[in-house]
Order: sequence, then structure tokens, then C-alpha cells
Amino acid sequence: MYKYKEIYGIDISKDVFDVYGNTQGHIEFKNDEKGFKSLVKHLANDALVVMEATGYYHYRLAQYLHKKGVAVSVVNPLSVKRFIQMKLAKVKTDKSDAKLICEYGQMNDVPLYNALTEVQSECLQLFRLLDNYLKHRTATKNKLKGEEVLGVPSKFVYSSLKRNLKHLNKELDVLESRLLALVKQDQQHQLTLLKSIPGLGVKTALFLIVVTDGFKKFETASQLCSYVGITPTIRESGSSVRGRSRISKIGNKKLRNLLFLCAFSACKHNKACREIYERLVNKGKSKKLALIAVANKLLKQAFAITKSGRPYDENFISKLG
Repeated sequence: MYKYKEIYGIDISKDVFDVYGNTQGHIEFKNDEKGFKSLVKHLANDALVVMEATGYYHYRLAQYLHKKGVAVSVVNPLSVKRFIQMKLAKVKTDKSDAKLICEYGQMNDVPLYNALTEVQSECLQLFRLLDNYLKHRTATKNKLKGEEVLGVPSKFVYSSLKRNLKHLNKELDVLESRLLALVKQDQQHQLTLLKSIPGLGVKTALFLIVVTDGFKKFETASQLCSYVGITPTIRESGSSVRGRSRISKIGNKKLRNLLFLCAFSACKHNKACREIYERLVNKGKSKKLALIAVANKLLKQAFAITKSGRPYDENFISKLG
């Protein structure tokens, strides 16, 4: 199936990573630069290395191998999990996972990894930190409300929480400013195009550009929608079981949440989105399902506009369906 002479599966963790080659068997390396160098020496010529996207752990190794000219594929962990389930594997260890990832690479047309530029890498790090600080800010606000409920909150505790909230707000402003500057430096035209879509906020536009690598990672709008997971899941069975419609849990959670929030504004200011919302609600569908459909429409608009290079035009965009 492949032009590669050898395919390797890698299961990576904080301290070590396990490697399985389809002819060379299993070997373990330290998850550091010394281990990376040893792996490159171990690899056969004309090899493909397949690993799961595991947050921080896979990134350094994938970048290193790419720079050394090794063909790398970083695959969706959910796809590998389903593959393992279909194989009915009873044993789950790092060693067995590496072997199954190798088999997954042999049996599937896996995409090749494109290394991130320094700007893209910093943007992703900024988003992770932003997300972390936003969670801290929400927790601090909830704590403040909790103290207020007591009726006579400690002035010392209350003041400390206020100072922490002020500090978090300041840091969030600094990070968002830096992120905006980087995207303007690298993708100013795309940012301008996305900002022309009524209802799509600047923060969501920034995140879309960063996580899609300027929309280069996806060939179709449906691929992008599947990645985000902004498609409705409807639970119905015969005439007796009718569950609530909800957003698919598969996909990029942060981006999905941002788009769902944008849907509220898009219903008011975006003609195509408003029409979809009203049509579904008039058919008796839930407002949540209608908002999910609006978020889906926003994402398709974003894809179409960036690929065409034309700013938002409600007459043009309505033809996309």
C-alpha cells in the first residue's frame, strides 16, 4: 500500500516512548533529545513514523523528525482508539499500543505531518495559556460569588480574590494582544476576510486561523466541520425514544464552544444564519439544535470565504446552501 519500506508505530508518554517496526520489532527510548537521536539512528531508510496527537508529548518528537527529513504522520487518537476496539485487543500496554499504531499506519492512508513555523508554534502556546487563564478567571469569579453568599465575607480573602482577578484580566489582555499581532504578521488577509462575516468574533477568527494552519489542513468544509465537531447528534429510536439534540463530543472543544457562542450573534446579524435558525425553529426543532446548525453554517462560510479570497457577501454566501 505504501511506498515506505518500513512503518513504525510510536506510543509516547512523558518520560519514554515505545517504538514498534513492522520488521524490526519493539524498542523503547527516553523522551528527550538523546532519545530522539537514538531513534533516528534506529530507523530504516525510507521509513514512515506514525504517532498519535497527544498534546505536548508528541509535538517535540514530530518536529524533530520532520526537521531530520523523516516522514511523520500524526493521527487522531480517537481513530486509533476505534481501530484498537475493532481489533478486540485484550492487552493494553505502551508496547502493545505501539504495535497497533504501526498496524493502523499500514492499513490506512495516513496524512503526512507538516511542521509548524515558529509563529504557528507560539500562537498555539498562547491559545493554550489563554484557555488555562480563562478557566482560572471563571473559577475566581465563582469563588467571589461564593464568598458573597456567606453574607460577611473575609475582607482579606475578598481582597486577595479581587487582586487575582485583576491580574488575570491584565494577563489575558497581554496574551490576546500578542496573539493578534502574530496573526496579523502571518495571516493578515485571512483575518480581514473572516472579520467580514457577521457574527464571527475576532477571537474565533484568530483561533480558526491558528488551528487550521490558515485552512491548509482541510480540503473541504465537511472535513473542517468534522474536525470541530459542530454537527448535531440526534437521539431517536422508533416513536418512543427521543433524546435531546446535542453537539457531537468529537472534535476541537475550544473552537466548538467559541462557534456556538458566535451563533447567538449570527442569528441577528447574518442573513443566511438567521434564515436557517428561523426555518428550523418554525419546523418545531429545538433552539439548541438550530444554534448548532447556525454554528455549522458559520464554519462553512469561513471556509468558503478564505478559500475564495473574497470578503463576505450575503448574496454570494447564500448560494453555498
